Amino acid sequence: MLESSLEFLRCVRCDTRLDLDIFKFDEEIQEGFLECKKCKLIFPIIEKIPILWDDFSRYLSTHKILGGELYQSSVTEKMKLYLKSSLSKTTQTSEDRSSLETRWSQIYQNSQKSKFYSTIKKNLDSMPRTKLALEYGCSIGTITSFMADSHDMVFGIDKSFSALTYAKKSSKKNLDYVIADSFSPIFGKLQFSLILALNVLELMEPVELIKQISKQISAGYVVISDPYDFDRGVNSVRKPVDESALRKNLENMGFRISSKTKKPCHIPWNLKLNPRATLNYKVDLIIGKK
Repeated sequence: MLESSLEFLRCVRCDTRLDLDIFKFDEEIQEGFLECKKCKLIFPIIEKIPILWDDFSRYLSTHKILGGELYQSSVTEKMKLYLKSSLSKTTQTSEDRSSLETRWSQIYQNSQKSKFYSTIKKNLDSMPRTKLALEYGCSIGTITSFMADSHDMVFGIDKSFSALTYAKKSSKKNLDYVIADSFSPIFGKLQFSLILALNVLELMEPVELIKQISKQISAGYVVISDPYDFDRGVNSVRKPVDESALRKNLENMGFRISSKTKKPCHIPWNLKLNPRATLNYKVDLIIGKK
C-alpha cells in the first residue's frame, strides 16, 4: 500500500479517517494495520494490499485457504497473531472462494490480449487527464494500470486477493489497490473524475452500482461495459438490466451518453479458460459524462 493512500481511505463503518501502524516498509507498506480509533476496527495490510472489510473474520470464512496462506506469508509476529485470532472466529460455510479466485486470476492473465482491452484503452486515451480515477472490479489491474499512465491518482477495488497480488506487481507511485466490497464506503464522500466498471454487472446489483457511481461523480466520466450474462442461478443479481435499461438508468442519474455509445455494441472479449477452451463474449460499452 502506498503511504499516500491514507489520505483517501476511510473507515467503512463510520467514515472516519484511519490511523496507520506500519510493521514493514520497503518503498511502500508491506505489512501493517489501518485503524479506526472511533470504531476500534482494524484493517490489515498484507503483502502490500489493504483489506478494508467490515468484518475480516467474515471475509476469511469464505477464504479459509487464503487465510492459511496469509498466515504463512506474514512476516511479523503481530500480524500472525491477528490472523490466528481472525481465523479462530470464522464461521462454518460450504463456500471457499480462494481456489476459484486464483483460477480466474490466471484466466485474466492469459486473456490480456483480447480485443476488448485494446478497445477500452483506445477510448480512455481520448478522455482528458483527471486528478482521481477508480475502477470497480479491477481484477488483475490490466486497465487500472493503464489508467495510471495518464491520470494523477488511480485506485482499483476487488474482492480477489489473488488478482490484486498480481496487479501489485505493476508498481506505480500513483496507483493502489484495495480489497473491499464495492458497496462499502471506503472512500467516504470522495469525488472522482473517472470511474470504470467493466464486465461486473453480474456480480454487483447494476442499479445500485450506478447509483453509487453517480454519487461519486459530480463532474466527470463513467465507463461501463458488460455482456449481460445474468443467468447464474442462485448467484444471479436480483435486478438485471439490458442495453436499454442500463442507458436509461445512467441518463436518469444525470449522465449524458456519448454519441458513439448511444447504440449497443458487440466488442469481442475472449477469455482463455484452458488450452482447449475459450469463452467468447460480445460486450456492450457505454460512456457517460456529467
